[in-house]
This record gives sequence, C-alpha cells and structure tokens, in this order.
Amino acid sequence: MSRLRATGRALRALGHVVRGLWIIRSEFSQLTPAQSQLHVREWSRQMLCIMGVELLVRDTPPGKGPALLVANHVSWLDILVMNAAHPARFVSKSDVKHWPVLGALITGAGTLYIERDSRRDAMRVVNHMAERLQAQDTLAVFPEGTTGDGRRLLPFHANLFQAAIAAHAPVVPVALRFVDRASGLPSDAPVFIGDTTLIASIWTTLRASSLQAVVAYGEPQTHDGRDRRTWAQDLRSEVERLLESTSSAR
Repeated sequence: MSRLRATGRALRALGHVVRGLWIIRSEFSQLTPAQSQLHVREWSRQMLCIMGVELLVRDTPPGKGPALLVANHVSWLDILVMNAAHPARFVSKSDVKHWPVLGALITGAGTLYIERDSRRDAMRVVNHMAERLQAQDTLAVFPEGTTGDGRRLLPFHANLFQAAIAAHAPVVPVALRFVDRASGLPSDAPVFIGDTTLIASIWTTLRASSLQAVVAYGEPQTHDGRDRRTWAQDLRSEVERLLESTSSAR
C-alpha cells in the first residue's frame, strides 16, 4: 500500500514541479518581490501537501527583511519546508543546481550558489549577500555546510555571517525537525546523509505515512560587537536550544 501511495504522490508531485517551472519561466520576471514570495510560499505548501508532509510552525517567522535565517540542515526537503513557512532567498552549495528537476526549481527561485572549496568564490558570495541584505532581502543559509542526521548539530561555518555584519542585518536562528506525527518520535524518512542518494531519499519520504515537518523560529539577533566566529557559536547554541524545546514540546 505504501508503494502504491508513494507512486501516486510522485506523479502528482511531478505535475506540480512542471507547473512550478512554467510559473518561473513565464511569470516571475513580471512579479513584484512580494508577489514572488507569495507564489513560492503557496507552491511550497501545496507540494508538502501532495507529498503528505504536514507543516507545523512554532513561534513567529520574521517580518520583512533584511534578515538572515540560519538553520540546521537535515534533508533536501529543508528548502521546501522553510519556503512553505516563510520564503527566503537561499545560499547553497553549487552541487544543488545539478539535482535532477529540483535543481532547476531551486535555481529559478533565485538561489545564490557557492563553490565551498574556493575562497575567492566564498568572498564573492558574502559580498553579494551583503548587497541583498542592504536591499532588504531575506536570505537563508545552512551554516553546517552539509546535511546531518537531525539529532545533533555539526559545527557552524562562520564565513557567511560576515555578510550580516557588513550589512548590519539581524540573524534569525531556525530549527528544523522531522517527526512521525503519530508517535512524536524523530523520523528518518527525509534524512539525506552518507551513501543515501537523492532519489532514494525522495522515495522514502513519499512512502512515509505520517510525516510532520516542524519549523521553530528564535529571536532575531544582531552581532553586538561579536566577531563572526563567536556569533556563529552563539547562534549554533540557540538552534540547539530550539531543537531541544521542540522535542520536549511533543
């Protein structure tokens, strides 16, 4: 039964992806930033519904930009979940733009890509981020730099925080958890680590029967004289606290 259900979800999701690509190519250039964000949010929420993922948002998402959202990274599903809760322009490693189908959608939504092994490219992206923050954009990053298992945080890379310091923009800590709605226990269905392929992770997610995505927002922080490394450590501690609080709230 789960295989049949997953196949049906996959077919509907593929149709929704095609619709999303059409919107990006035919309408996005004519929309205001507010209209684009609304399209992204509604499209993302509809996709979660198609995939059988319930969205639960705790606390209040930030208002208008500028703001830099920093979240733990668990899955390929993270961008979709965060956009369904509160759309942002993501900063992601360049591998993502080569993902089948999803890469075109993520690129079309205005993602900034970074070559993580290139120091020069990292500086280019930091400067671009600072420009977008000064233009009142909301950006989002995963400072762990790679996906984890959803149970413990990896160290936060501090480089990208320089953009918020340069633009005098607040940073909002965000915690992401995937749980089984029935039991309240963590779900490994969307986890994307190790030797797991993207297709295998998507299929496991589609087969899940009661998957819930929990997004928890912390209070915006300014750097208040902290250097980027200290600020990154403090924000990591806050994301960790948010993860614990969402776990105990079940």
